[in-house]
Amino acid sequence: MAQLDDLTFFQHLAHAGSLTATARALGLSLSAVSKRLKQLEGRLGVELASRTTRRLTLTPEGERYLARGAAILEELLELEETLGEHQAELSGPLRINSTFGFGRRHVAPLLSAFCRDHPGIEGVLELSSFPLSLGDQAFDIGIRVGEPPDSRLVARRILANRRVLCASPDLVARLPRLSTPADLAGRPCLLLRENESDFAVWRFQRRGRPAQEQAVKVAGPLASNDGEVIVGLALDGHGIALRSWWDVHPHLASGALVELLPEWRGVRADFHAVYQQRRHVPARIRAFVAYLEQEMVNRVPPLQPGLLTGSGESP
Repeated sequence: MAQLDDLTFFQHLAHAGSLTATARALGLSLSAVSKRLKQLEGRLGVELASRTTRRLTLTPEGERYLARGAAILEELLELEETLGEHQAELSGPLRINSTFGFGRRHVAPLLSAFCRDHPGIEGVLELSSFPLSLGDQAFDIGIRVGEPPDSRLVARRILANRRVLCASPDLVARLPRLSTPADLAGRPCLLLRENESDFAVWRFQRRGRPAQEQAVKVAGPLASNDGEVIVGLALDGHGIALRSWWDVHPHLASGALVELLPEWRGVRADFHAVYQQRRHVPARIRAFVAYLEQEMVNRVPPLQPGLLTGSGESP
């Protein structure tokens, strides 16, 4: 039992990244965490990490202890899940990473409802501007936009999504009519700034045979690194936005925003829940991904037919 406790303690320590963060997470004093790590290293006869109060770096032995320890703890959870009453009960940690806007609006309330139905789940939702590594950060599930680049991950689509070009009715009435995406080069556009560039490149696809594509360099008077801010600026009439269907569909339905260039579509930007391939995927992970698939249908209306597919394209 002491060895299992040590494995669990070291998982917390490695993922927290510092003695101070571990003490905060476990509700212990800094000296208690430092003492326990020293005792563990003394028992094993190796140094597991070099550390200060602010930073902890694993040694090769520490990396091995972390990886093999995670596998052992996962095997134990698998065993418990397959025995008796545990088949009907979901329990254990569930760590999820998602982007800020989508995570706040959809993942957080769904995780709340899921944990209410399964009180044995220990849920953690970490929001970030960019996707975090599942392996390095010990996340069980990542919510990703677009096709996951890592073929080693299992990906389940939870929401069909495209980006929609839109603006407020007042702004549309003031600006010359758009004929093609190229016209955006002379219009005020709202930039979702993900780097230090003064412009963005927006990509579009035109329905029909043969399919056409255009990439347009756009600029404008206002920018933000937050998608919700961009939508707010569009609602206030400051410029044209290219935002996801899930984010703007209520405003399109109410008439607060209108779609521009409907014959052109922003690139596909579906949402997937991804998790690592393994021999046994814990029941809590499979259940939450299935719950996302089921509930997202009720939270975001299906894409309008013209936004989802075009001639010859599968949904």
